[in-house]
Amino acid sequence: MAGKPILHYFNGRGRMESVRWLLAVAGVEFEEKLMNSAEEFDNLIKSEFTVLLLIDMYVEGMRDLNDMIMYYPLCYPGEEEKNLNYIIERATERFFPVYEKALKSHGKNYLVGNQMSWADIQLFEAILMVEELKSDVLSAFPKLQEFKARMGKLPSIQKFLQPGSQRKPKMDAKNLAVAKKIFKVDDSVFLKHMS
Repeated sequence: MAGKPILHYFNGRGRMESVRWLLAVAGVEFEEKLMNSAEEFDNLIKSEFTVLLLIDMYVEGMRDLNDMIMYYPLCYPGEEEKNLNYIIERATERFFPVYEKALKSHGKNYLVGNQMSWADIQLFEAILMVEELKSDVLSAFPKLQEFKARMGKLPSIQKFLQPGSQRKPKMDAKNLAVAKKIFKVDDSVFLKHMS
């Protein structure tokens, strides 16, 4: 069994307090290593925790792109093409270049080294969702093309991509209506242009 989780933070609530609450309520005992100087923080960043910070950074970046795609079906009538172009532009000029550079800079198979992480799964999902909007979106990103091909060959991913799996299809009008009903979103609610 793994040891107790160790929380690295200063001696205060900050953003770590909600993590403490979650662990306490779940009955998970944890240890704390309290930092008292910027040097300690810098050393932490340079250590093994850099991997976790990078994974979190990549995932948070992709969340922005995923949100744009998720809210696309709610765009204001008549602005569908404008929003679609915005999503593609952001994907190809802001998001995908970052991940292309990351894969190119370290020459590894995954975003953070040679071990798959949550960031890789999120990137693969984001690529597939953007490709549903524009099939040739990766044409200028050879490393992302290689990454997608490599991820697509993994047996667990192949299985999840098969019809009949628990993977959900692209949002259609019927499912959008159900989602609006569940989340009590009025049919007259639309989002203006995303930019």
